[in-house]
Amino acid sequence: MKYYQEISGLYCKKTNLGKAGKSTKGVQRYFCKNEACETYTFMLEYSSKAYEAGIKKKIVEMAINGSGIRDTARVLNPQSY
Repeated sequence: MKYYQEISGLYCKKTNLGKAGKSTKGVQRYFCKNEACETYTFMLEYSSKAYEAGIKKKIVEMAINGSGIRDTARVLNPQSY
């Protein structure tokens, strides 16, 4: 039985995508053909949470507000304790 998953771009939400090879861990990469899209390539599943969309913005915001490395790690990775 075959099933199909519709994949859309992370920011533009358009389905005009192409395959962009595989990562070193064997996960399929995709690229958005829309020129207005913020990211060129992306993956559906990342091995590290740091590469997911929106994490960088949270880290910068926490650093500006005076959070240290341990505070940031505690907030972004609640499964660690």
